[in-house]
Amino acid sequence: MVFKCQEDSFLKEFTTTVIDCTKAKFSTVINGKKEKIDGFEIVCEDTILFPEGGGQPSDQGFLNNVQVYQVNRRGDKAVHYTKNELSIGESVKQIVDWKRRLDHMQQHSGQHLLTAIIDREFKFSTVSWWLGEEISHIELDTSSISKEQIEKAEYLCNELIRDAKPVNVELLKLNENTDVNQIRARGLPKDHVGDVRIITIENVESNMCCGTHVSNLAQLQVIKLLNVEKSSRKNNVLLNFLVGNRVLEKLGSCLEREQKLITILNNAPSQHFDLVEKLVKTTKILSKNQQSLLKDIAVYEVEKLKGLDQLPKYFMVHRKEGDFDFMNQFIKLINSTDIFLVLSIGEEKGSGNIVLYGKEDVIADLGPKICQILNGKGAGKGNKYQGKVNNLGNLHLVEDLLKSYFK
Repeated sequence: MVFKCQEDSFLKEFTTTVIDCTKAKFSTVINGKKEKIDGFEIVCEDTILFPEGGGQPSDQGFLNNVQVYQVNRRGDKAVHYTKNELSIGESVKQIVDWKRRLDHMQQHSGQHLLTAIIDREFKFSTVSWWLGEEISHIELDTSSISKEQIEKAEYLCNELIRDAKPVNVELLKLNENTDVNQIRARGLPKDHVGDVRIITIENVESNMCCGTHVSNLAQLQVIKLLNVEKSSRKNNVLLNFLVGNRVLEKLGSCLEREQKLITILNNAPSQHFDLVEKLVKTTKILSKNQQSLLKDIAVYEVEKLKGLDQLPKYFMVHRKEGDFDFMNQFIKLINSTDIFLVLSIGEEKGSGNIVLYGKEDVIADLGPKICQILNGKGAGKGNKYQGKVNNLGNLHLVEDLLKSYFK
């Protein structure tokens, strides 16, 4: 089972023949959204579109002008999933999405290199890996890896990239007298058919693998190791990394953010951390002061309300800069359901939050009505009802409702 894409990972176009086309339902991601499609499964005599496997996502591309959304392996066949039907016996030009393919090749070959170096230098085995849309990782069988070890692994990987070590592909006959124990692998799929591919990085490692790879480490350009996270498996860690064009894209986005910070903070990049740290501390102090002031406002409003000769049937308070602590403090200070409270925070004519407090039957009756007036949704139980609303500009309509209700 060796497809054309595995014989030549750099082949971008290939003409072949359709040998099967059947109706099928499948799920795929289109423009970032998962969709269910009533489409077709198409099998060709051969394919340059890699079917998902070995931790590598499938290729995408075209059969003539028919888009291929994903490719899966089924025994010795590659199944192409499309929206459109093709005729059996029809000649088709396969075109691979080269940007996606090159990215996957860089990440996959980079993973082989990184796994080999970390195994050689620190005796940490890779138990799994993930080729993500933005960041990839390897899972290592160690509870920790030091900063010094990460820096050394990154340096050694990039040194081999600079040395332009060849990456060779060989085919291994399963019945040959070959010591497969000398080849790093996680085992073959149960439905594997045919020869086994051996990916060898010269003087570094050999590895059984079905994926597409570069032919020379120089084509990886660069490897950047990012950060370490805890794995869901106890005593393992995840080491995140980028290879090739992803490093350039990451650098580009970092420089763009840096330029925006230079404009906003009006200082050099080397000073950004100190200034942002200072701003965060100042913001925390201001937030604490604001909380204190809001509490004082709540106390003042409640004392003023309780000081009236005749208590109103309802009372409305809106604070643009308020928060839930302010509203809850207000309710705690009132400590009575005799006055129906409408407390709101947020933009005066925009979105925000409301909390209603009063007698249980009144809450059940008015809560949904008030949320509807303010174009929002809420929920309540007992004496309290709260919700998120989108139009606080209609608070005057709420007051009209309350005047009519409590007249």
